[in-house]
Amino acid sequence: MNYENTDLSALAERLVAARKSAGVTQDTAAAHLDMSRPTFIAIEKATRRPRPEELVRLAALYKTSVNALLRQETQPPKLQPHLRSVLSSNPDDQEELETAIAKLTGFVDDYLFLEKKLDAQPVTNFPPRIRAPVGPIERFAEHCAQEERARLNLGAHLPIYTLRKVLEDVGVHVFLDALPSKLAGLYVFVSDFGYCILINKLHPKERRRWTAAHEYGHFLLDRDKPGVDYLRPMQRKPENERFADAFAAAFLMPEAGVQRRFYEEVERKSDFNVGDLCRMADYYEVSLTAMTLRLESLNLIGRGSWDSIKASGVAVKDLKREAGVQDQPEADSADTFPDRYKLLAVQAWASDKISTGTLAKLLRCSLVEAREIAYQRAEVTDDADGVSERFSVNLTDSLLAAR
Repeated sequence: MNYENTDLSALAERLVAARKSAGVTQDTAAAHLDMSRPTFIAIEKATRRPRPEELVRLAALYKTSVNALLRQETQPPKLQPHLRSVLSSNPDDQEELETAIAKLTGFVDDYLFLEKKLDAQPVTNFPPRIRAPVGPIERFAEHCAQEERARLNLGAHLPIYTLRKVLEDVGVHVFLDALPSKLAGLYVFVSDFGYCILINKLHPKERRRWTAAHEYGHFLLDRDKPGVDYLRPMQRKPENERFADAFAAAFLMPEAGVQRRFYEEVERKSDFNVGDLCRMADYYEVSLTAMTLRLESLNLIGRGSWDSIKASGVAVKDLKREAGVQDQPEADSADTFPDRYKLLAVQAWASDKISTGTLAKLLRCSLVEAREIAYQRAEVTDDADGVSERFSVNLTDSLLAAR
């Protein structure tokens, strides 16, 4: 690679994104390079080309590779993500927001790099965008959730235990990473690539599932709308937010299934108490709040039931323990990257298109962990005859050559 011919603007954009993703300030980076802040800002504004040794030191500080910063196969994506946030517009909150956007930018940049390396075609067979009619948006969201469950063959009664896999199978790229606690997630639609969701990995499983379903509702309604919605106390939610909330509730807790389970419980013991509510929330893998409000909206329990539970002062974890609800292993993947992303990374490594070091950087792990992931992905389990056996397979071997 001819460093002197590298596109300076693209390099500057990747340097800014890498710094923000790593949570490093301009002052810290400038001090790391033993230069003044104005000189460092000139690098980020593409008015000064960093020296090769400075680039190496910045890559180490940002925990990325020089190759990633100098990448020429693809241009750095310019994302305008949409998110709902209780962050304010003060500088500290804005810095946290920029860090989250930079993380998503880095993930998309790496994903595009892998697709380019392997000449892989992105999934673009998305469901058509829906348009909100005149009338109650919540009822329309209920209808859309039922239609989408039917289209995806999810049925009308059962929980969606592998929600992330369902979304990724229809071409939605779902990433999980640590974000500021006030941020549940953000989404972006990238032309010629697809729809991406970044979910806060630090949130409980139930909240992550709700965020994924909520953002999928946005994907169906307003996938190309950029911007940040700042949520403020006593502020009425905009129509698209109300749609996404209602869609998430109906998608995760289908009306027919919830009603059947509710009436079966009432018929069995002529009652439906808080313990039953806890067990139903656990069955659908949603929060107790979401389950209670869903039953209220379906007029199965009295309005204000959640307010009464909250006013009792009893912790939700204590209610669950009293109801016999125990934490269950998560059926869905909680990995940072989508499964397809990891498969592309391993395939690029197996075909010698990237080094082990690059694989580790793409998977955000150590060299040892990268090799373990690669070897695991290159093995197949065969238990057709009742005996489990693992054998290696070359991911790049043609299945057509022997015909």
